[in-house]
Amino acid sequence: MLQVIQARLLQGHRTIPFPKAEPVVPDRLRGLPRLEPSRCPAECRRCAEACPVACVHHHDGRLTLDLGQCLFCGACQRACPSGALAFTNGTSLATRRRDDLVLQGQELQRAEALGKELRRLFGRSLKLRQVSAGGCNGCEVDINVLGTPVFDMGRFGLQVVASPRHADAMIVTGPVTENMRLGLQKTYEAMAAPKLVIACGACAISGGPFRDHDEVHNGVGSLIPVDLFIPGCPPHPITILDGLLRLLGRSR
Repeated sequence: MLQVIQARLLQGHRTIPFPKAEPVVPDRLRGLPRLEPSRCPAECRRCAEACPVACVHHHDGRLTLDLGQCLFCGACQRACPSGALAFTNGTSLATRRRDDLVLQGQELQRAEALGKELRRLFGRSLKLRQVSAGGCNGCEVDINVLGTPVFDMGRFGLQVVASPRHADAMIVTGPVTENMRLGLQKTYEAMAAPKLVIACGACAISGGPFRDHDEVHNGVGSLIPVDLFIPGCPPHPITILDGLLRLLGRSR
């Protein structure tokens, strides 16, 4: 016991001050893309050709990027000769509407808070049931790490629970394989109303790299309504936490 106390004293306070202060993330982190269509040559298609999931499009002088499909691999940035497309290390990416994830050079419309009544119900305590619907475990790990002392989502009343009957919201990862379709739907039906659905990661939003495969359903939105979209492959833990807090009206 004395060794445990000594270790805690040496480590000190480890919980990050987010959202009261801006998060500190590595410069190499690929976060919110910056699009400058005016710098893009009309005849150039290099970024679109380099994208492995066809989330970048350049047509008639319009440059678009779908964050809901993006794997944040950086291939488009490396292929772009003019710097019209580049990734920043911005971590605030979540939206309430799927269409808001399609960027055309405009500012990202970040997630708005729930209505007054839902904020009254969930604003101080939101129980999450996590469903891995064919995920690779990348998004799942970044959800799990939110329970550590560094992020400590429990201080906001956020908690992962074991049963959908105890959950207020379902957070889904993976492209929703056919084998998980029924399990996902039954989990949703087992939750008491009102209930929320969160699509976490490119796979859960659009199918990710598995999009249009015969055995996947291109994300959770094809089966049940989604209240929050958190893009990434996987999303940074701060991105997930930021989206949840924005949904609850508790962001800075």
